[in-house]
Amino acid sequence: MFAVEKGEIANQQPANEAIKVSSEIGRLRRLLIHSPDRGLGKVVPSKAQDWLFEDIVHLDMMRRDEYDYYVKILLYFLDPEKIRGKVTHLGPESDRSFFKPDHTDYFRSDKVVDVQSLLADVLTDESIRGQLIAAICGIERTPFRTQQQLSAYEPTELAKIMISGSLPDQTMLFSPLPNFIFTRDIGIVINDHILLNKPAKQARTREALLAQYIFFNHPLFATYQDRILEIQDNEYAFLLPDADANRDVTRSTLEGGDVMMIAKRHLMIGVSERTTLYAAQQVMKLVFGKNLVDKVTIIKIPKKRDYMHIDTIFTQVKRNVWVLLGSLARTGDEAKKRDVLHFFAPRDLSEDLKIMQFIKGLEHKPIEIDNLEDLLTDISRNDLGATEPIQFIYSGNNEFPFGAREQWTDSCNLLALNDGVVVGYDRNQKTADAFREAGFDVVGAAKLLERFDRGESSPDTIQNTLILLPSAELSRARGGSHCMSLPLLRDDV
Repeated sequence: MFAVEKGEIANQQPANEAIKVSSEIGRLRRLLIHSPDRGLGKVVPSKAQDWLFEDIVHLDMMRRDEYDYYVKILLYFLDPEKIRGKVTHLGPESDRSFFKPDHTDYFRSDKVVDVQSLLADVLTDESIRGQLIAAICGIERTPFRTQQQLSAYEPTELAKIMISGSLPDQTMLFSPLPNFIFTRDIGIVINDHILLNKPAKQARTREALLAQYIFFNHPLFATYQDRILEIQDNEYAFLLPDADANRDVTRSTLEGGDVMMIAKRHLMIGVSERTTLYAAQQVMKLVFGKNLVDKVTIIKIPKKRDYMHIDTIFTQVKRNVWVLLGSLARTGDEAKKRDVLHFFAPRDLSEDLKIMQFIKGLEHKPIEIDNLEDLLTDISRNDLGATEPIQFIYSGNNEFPFGAREQWTDSCNLLALNDGVVVGYDRNQKTADAFREAGFDVVGAAKLLERFDRGESSPDTIQNTLILLPSAELSRARGGSHCMSLPLLRDDV
């Protein structure tokens, strides 16, 4: 990917190494992704829940009919010379070699970067390769001969094995990493620092290990070694039972979907099913201690599978526009109005939402914020300088039962490519209607790509647009475009 020669990885430097993210909506310039790998096709129904997948997926359909559209959209916005005139046909009969990180025809962009390519680069160093093989085999409890077997593979294939858990002949060595497509969860960029995350579930332990080796050893991050942040458990946490009730206040588990660099001096952290209060506290101490931000807002959400991370209940669309789940938006009378269907529906969970804001130097005097809409309004106006009225677009157009149904399929989990240009899923039709009512253009990915291919439209000129990806299979994984991206570089707002 970065022309790394065997044994020389530590001495390589990419041509343009800037890593900086200070908002959710600045023009996106570089990100990490991971295309669905062969491990996704190994998920069986009996293990889907253990591997944190909601369902089994049709791998080829997910790739050809859905994810390839996502990658092509990203390339047009971030690295158009890599895609313009190259791939004019997508779908069931398309040649996918352009999208395969291990293929000689792969697009090899340094703006849209697949973590599998970075891992393969890291594995060209024999010392690192030996260390990582030993570490993975230790975690997976494999026989010693498996280490010797893996050492025989060249870096590109070995990277695929480490991620998918399977050999080229489809033999399974250990479990796959189906959640690796959600690159947001392995790390987050806070201004010019990188925070490495600590997944809550055992199924993602290998992901965290691979991320550590990539961030600490790849030349893309060579100048950022003193700016990589990690958090630890309480020093006595190892003495507690695994199911101890004090897990929240002793153990650091943190996933990127619960961390948003929302403004240049403002970090947002969710406390959720996957991120503990202790982890949020440790991150706050780190970022205040290094003077990375002046303000940290901690948002505690219900510990339910429905609300895995805070980015499943809201994301930013534009400086003055947000998409969010209405049932968790307000605690006032507006949220309590119900017709007969709502009356018999599950109770409003907004009372389980708690928001505390901490100012650097005044951590002992936190500010309690009543509801999510007030918080987001304050961010738009005071952190981002929005002068237009603040708009909220609700999941499912705030209609029962579509609000909850479409939130489940990631209607609130959108990636901003630019201020006002976001990527979502086509199955969330009521949410798309809400975008239209708010004055946005709503366009399918295939139609937009046709315009780009013919030169009828340009990523540099479109505004206020919701781009809809095909999503029959992607939505089964319980993660949207926000989850499927780790922004490394954005323009300042």
